[in-house]
Amino acid sequence: MQDLLLGLDIGTSSVKGLIIDQTGRVLAQSEAPNELISTHIGWAEQDVDRWKQNIIQVIRTCLDNPLVSSHNIRGIGVSGMVPALVLMDSHGQVLRPAIQYNDSRAVQEIQAYREKTGAFSFFNITGANPSVQSIGPKLAWIRHWEPQVWEKTAWIMGSYDYINYFLTGEISVERNWALESGLLDIHLQSWSNTLLSDFDLPETILPPVRPSLEITGKVNLQTAQITGLAPGTPVIAGSADHVAAALAAGITRPGDVLIKFGSSGDMLYCSDHAVFDPRFYIDFHCLPDKYLPNGCMATSGSLLKWFVNEFCQQDRIDAKRQGLPVYQYLDQQAEQIPPGSAGITVLPYFLGAKTPLNDPDARGVFYGMTLSHSRYHLYRSIMESVVYGFRDHFEVLQQLGLPIVRVVASEGGAGSPLWRQIAADVLDTPIEFLQANPGSAYGVAVMAGMALQLFDVEDLMQIQGAREISVPNPAAHRQYQSFYQTYHNLYNQLRPVFQSQ
Repeated sequence: MQDLLLGLDIGTSSVKGLIIDQTGRVLAQSEAPNELISTHIGWAEQDVDRWKQNIIQVIRTCLDNPLVSSHNIRGIGVSGMVPALVLMDSHGQVLRPAIQYNDSRAVQEIQAYREKTGAFSFFNITGANPSVQSIGPKLAWIRHWEPQVWEKTAWIMGSYDYINYFLTGEISVERNWALESGLLDIHLQSWSNTLLSDFDLPETILPPVRPSLEITGKVNLQTAQITGLAPGTPVIAGSADHVAAALAAGITRPGDVLIKFGSSGDMLYCSDHAVFDPRFYIDFHCLPDKYLPNGCMATSGSLLKWFVNEFCQQDRIDAKRQGLPVYQYLDQQAEQIPPGSAGITVLPYFLGAKTPLNDPDARGVFYGMTLSHSRYHLYRSIMESVVYGFRDHFEVLQQLGLPIVRVVASEGGAGSPLWRQIAADVLDTPIEFLQANPGSAYGVAVMAGMALQLFDVEDLMQIQGAREISVPNPAAHRQYQSFYQTYHNLYNQLRPVFQSQ
């Protein structure tokens, strides 16, 4: 019987799961939706019990496939969004909904920390700046506004760490959650006593930290009965979703770059040394002695989806008549428009600007519109603006002396040949696209295979399958040079306006 691996991903919009064989072939997959809870401005929460129920549903659906058997699953990996915050009592009961990475309730606590200690010490310890993602300020908020929850809190952990606990009963956190929590000393790779003291946190609430490929437990009997998994199946520590996605895309050698056209726009760079720069985040690669300096734009595919939902109802009807997905239909219309969208420039900061600008006050802008423009000009200009944001990150890499050797595009938006060609033209580099890349769940299933010595890094390149390559057009790149400059000038001119609002 063949060896199988199960990968699970706790995503912002859904829980995904898949089972692969030892050749990397996907035999079964399933998905169940998550829901955002936002009861106050700036709050972003999710129901942890919903994650668990979705995990059970996804696993059972995958196991219903006649090609798989739970007894053939050699290992399990779980990835998830980071850094979500789950609080549990001493009996393992979840005390409140999970606070998401993009929840901004703790702004005052961040400001108080900055005024007390400054950001310089935080950056020197963690390799990043304090932000709305940081766990310390959120725990300070909990202590002040929900003291009854704080008094019962025995452990904190992330999204995929909690699912690992559900599967095995073992408490730990993977090191990328620990790092992105803003409480880990990246140099010592252990919890920072300084930061624990700064935020008045007891070390007892922090679980042991494990590397991605470490086996942290085995499926217990109770969970096996609920899910259909075989008891005793090994479970690895897993990974942050974007780290797993990078592995799935083959980002394993220094100079490899991944650009993700997901709901947000992520850029991950593979380095053989830690890169510290306030314009970037920093994560551990799942492979030993490698790092992933990275950046994120708050909106990418979510911005295009918003535009289509709000302004392209007729195009949905027209696309359906032609038997086409609406995005493919809109791509065909936008392909007729030249680079630069006939003078329209978009600032894609509809949820503020994350890296490398780090400007939460920035807002979205459509500039240069005239009566000669159509919605297809606007559609294309949004695509171009997202790639301008990727170019911002590439320029930081160049300033840091980090060579860009190879660029791979992934996630839903990368399925658009038009968007990939715009990326090749703006970035002036070939863009690789894996025709079959299920993303983070796939990456963490491969991680489980690596932990069990069923895969190695060289195998990864063989199992990824066919690739398409978009080659840059020199004439289009020259045109984009001036449009990109307009994009920068527009932000610089409007920055005082953003800050005054």
